[in-house]
Amino acid sequence: MNTIPALFGPYGSAAVEFIDQFERYGANALWFHGFDPTAFEACQKHQLSACVELKTFRADFASHPELIPIGADGHPIRYGELVQGVCLSQTAFLEEIEADLIDALRQYAPAGIWLDYLTYAGWFEVPEPDLQESCFCPACIADFCESTGLDATSPDEILGTAAAQWEQHKCQRIAGFARRYADLIHAHLPECIVGAYMCPWQPHEFDRASTRIFAQDYTLLAPAIDVFTPLIYCAKSGRGPAWGREFLEASPAFIPHDRPVQLILDALDFPASLHETAASTHPSWGLQIFSGAQVFRDPQPALEFAAAVEQIREAQTGSSRPS
Repeated sequence: MNTIPALFGPYGSAAVEFIDQFERYGANALWFHGFDPTAFEACQKHQLSACVELKTFRADFASHPELIPIGADGHPIRYGELVQGVCLSQTAFLEEIEADLIDALRQYAPAGIWLDYLTYAGWFEVPEPDLQESCFCPACIADFCESTGLDATSPDEILGTAAAQWEQHKCQRIAGFARRYADLIHAHLPECIVGAYMCPWQPHEFDRASTRIFAQDYTLLAPAIDVFTPLIYCAKSGRGPAWGREFLEASPAFIPHDRPVQLILDALDFPASLHETAASTHPSWGLQIFSGAQVFRDPQPALEFAAAVEQIREAQTGSSRPS
């Protein structure tokens, strides 16, 4: 993985307004939702790495109730204003994701594509998440039984007698989609970085919910994913500003050593979260700032970003991580 550049910059197309300031403050990339032609043009003009956030398993359930996963009670899961994860037996939806991706890859050549919402159902950007077991429609149960050779016909039976196999099956399913999307991307753009936005919890948190509920297994995902990007949104998640540093320093215990970890921080937490992250003894491989336009709107926060970039780069030079 030593060919992957350390990329620093804001997330959000609103930052295009200040793109002429990026180089001055150490930013060499811009992340933005979808294949935005204006953002691509601006990045090309300023010789910045254009990085796309690709929405995968997230949809408007009000408009598409057929995509709502089935919970352990046999009914559609509870969901609020924000939710990710869809029923993975809805083939028409999955085919639409692939078709849109292929069409975009024929038109654009991003430096990187970050897969988002590549999880089972739920929402983790809150202090007290509503964690539900899900995806128990007849088709998903049949897929589980066929894949494992087990004969379990109900959620109660699966969770009561085969919970470990169910968790592993879900993780393998998500990893399979990651490989599928990475293969499609590399078939068109062999050098494109494939990143993934990740549940920001360590494996033991919330009774192992990162795999048990969201089915994001770093080891299974690693063959397809070049860079892992946990969402370190401190205020939204009820965490302190040291959360990013703590995650980075714990990450060697559960993330394959040859896969860089690049945090995305929230501008709402600026600058305390940034300062803590920059001080990590296990440096972030680059950095994204969600809603980062406001960081570059005024010189003072931009200077703080530049100082953090320099500190992280110095730490990378002295570390044993990919370079």
